Amino acid sequence: MSAKVESRLTLAVIAAALSISAGGDPAAAAATAKEKCFGIAKAGQNDCASVMGTHSCAGQAKKDMDPTEWKYVAQGTCAKTGGTTAMPKGAK
Repeated sequence: MSAKVESRLTLAVIAAALSISAGGDPAAAAATAKEKCFGIAKAGQNDCASVMGTHSCAGQAKKDMDPTEWKYVAQGTCAKTGGTTAMPKGAK
């Protein structure tokens, strides 16, 4: 393989990799959009720290449907699951 052909092939591979990593498929990005949904997590199934500062890690919710605990859900589905995207009053 000549150096010129090899160089072009390398550039094509780099361009393809960059288009994939730059989010080449907007539909796929929209399909994975997430939002925090408060009040739907079951005990021990929250996704991260309590917004009230009572704990600092996932999986530490003490009760079901605590309005200060949250889970990530597909964007636009929070209300359908009985939760809210609004942060509770007094959140830190």
